[in-house]
Amino acid sequence: MKRDFLSVRDFTTNEIWETFDLALKMKANRLGYIDSLKGKTLALIFEKPSLRTRTSFDVGIQQLGGFSLYLSPNEINLGKRESVYDVAKNLERMVEGIMIRTYAHQIVVDMANNASIPIINGLTDFSHPCQAMADYLTILELKGGKEKNIKGLKLCYVGDGNNVAHSLMFAGAKLGVNVTVACPKGFEPNKTAIELSNEDAKLTGAKIEVVNDPIQGAKGAEVIYTDVWASMGQEKEAEERKKIFKPFQVNDELMSHANKDAIFMHCLPAHRGDEVTDSVIDAPYSVVFQEAENRLHAQKAIMYKLMK
Repeated sequence: MKRDFLSVRDFTTNEIWETFDLALKMKANRLGYIDSLKGKTLALIFEKPSLRTRTSFDVGIQQLGGFSLYLSPNEINLGKRESVYDVAKNLERMVEGIMIRTYAHQIVVDMANNASIPIINGLTDFSHPCQAMADYLTILELKGGKEKNIKGLKLCYVGDGNNVAHSLMFAGAKLGVNVTVACPKGFEPNKTAIELSNEDAKLTGAKIEVVNDPIQGAKGAEVIYTDVWASMGQEKEAEERKKIFKPFQVNDELMSHANKDAIFMHCLPAHRGDEVTDSVIDAPYSVVFQEAENRLHAQKAIMYKLMK
């Protein structure tokens, strides 16, 4: 039976831990998995540009012995030049998996419903599951200790309650990590995302909360996380958002309210001087590039589980 990865919630808690274990093994021994997906092709559909998503999936499938096929917006123009249904039905006969990075989440849902091959969500306006998997893999490496467990830790996401915030909540709820989203009023996470996260949190004991005070959110946090204030597609709102989000900038003062050994994370790209200062993103406790590297390892493990 084919599996998709449209949301972190598509994996059980045990499957997430299995993915982390596999990712760490692949990271430690790249050559040990060189023929894992030999001869298999992953189609990469990009409606939105990306540095990390493009590179990590392209390199990742090749490191597993497979191939990638890049499809730009001009070549498909989903829903306009060709329907999602027709694209799904064509590609399922030619490749073994599809990664799609797009705008509307419904597009990946429709693709998954119509394709007989695995669909991986590389980003939508609702969810960014591969990013969250890389994030928690990084937290596990740095905060898991000998027991390799991160249950009970507090992660504070500061900024817009966007797709990244949703996926951090979903994964935190599954793993027993307490997630606080600190955002301005009116920019809270999607209500459905909050409800689904709390539903999963009941099973793990995680606490998912939303506050409108960044200092309140940062207190006791072992991870401080932020993202750009205006995502792709919100460029017209950028200047107005700068005024609204300015009190939510992650700077030295805000970091001082977190735990002394707290780490800083950002999904990148970062707008230095806006959501984060140079003094924070370049600090020894910043792990943004380890986090970026782990996109490669987490996604290799995901591809292996779905396409093997």
